[in-house]
Amino acid sequence: MEIQTSINYSRIAEAIDYIKQNFRDQPNIDAIAEKIHLSPSHFKRLFSDWAGTSPKKFLQYISVEHAKKILKEEQATLFDTAFETGLSSTSRLHDLFVNIEGMTPAEYKNGGKHLHINYSFAESPFGSLIVAATPKGVCYMAFEDDETKALEQLAARFPNAAFQQKLDLFQQNALFIFQNDWSRLSEIKLHLKGTGFQLKVWESLLKIPIGKLSTYGNIAAQIGNQNASRAVGTAIKSNPVAFLIPCHRVIQSTGGFGGYMWGATRKTAIIGWEGAKINSAI
Repeated sequence: MEIQTSINYSRIAEAIDYIKQNFRDQPNIDAIAEKIHLSPSHFKRLFSDWAGTSPKKFLQYISVEHAKKILKEEQATLFDTAFETGLSSTSRLHDLFVNIEGMTPAEYKNGGKHLHINYSFAESPFGSLIVAATPKGVCYMAFEDDETKALEQLAARFPNAAFQQKLDLFQQNALFIFQNDWSRLSEIKLHLKGTGFQLKVWESLLKIPIGKLSTYGNIAAQIGNQNASRAVGTAIKSNPVAFLIPCHRVIQSTGGFGGYMWGATRKTAIIGWEGAKINSAI
């Protein structure tokens, strides 16, 4: 992944912000391109290369009306869509290959003492990120442009661990998720620090199919506690692994996309990008 990818995402993010603010007017390509100071042809080509679809279709994916439509469809099937696996073998759901293992009580309580954690920095379609892994699996992944700040945030989660800047196989498998060909994905193993309730919520998020959205209330119902929406929201905000655990697929019951730990614009971009991937696979 090249640095240019991150630069292009920054340009696309600016366009997405404009679309979010003006989606009711359904702005055309000329208007969006002018806003970000690109020619319409350059903008259309850049956007299609990044998202795999036209700006017009992407606009449909990220509009509130589309979100409401998805929610209505999900509720009509009594949450069964949260357990679908209906993609062809050439476009398999990456979530099916993600396996979570919780840390032991000792690892959880002592701040990662005796844990050896490898970490590295990389570029993704959604900007720069840091990814880290223990000998059992990926323990952290976050979008962050500032490498110093990214490492400080990782160390704050595991204050007693030993860190080494090294790219290992666990990290490589995780980063491959951003490539276009998901048919060659190996199983991604996660080794996470979380309470039993948090792990249960995160595992539930993995069952939301790519291209689908859910709500906090739906997730609460799926884990057997319809009154736990607020607690579910807190657990989702504590997700230590960006993208791999798809907390970006959880939105408000009103259809609004809501907040995201790594930025609302990035959440909108990921939802649209995944919608484009599904659309191209159909």
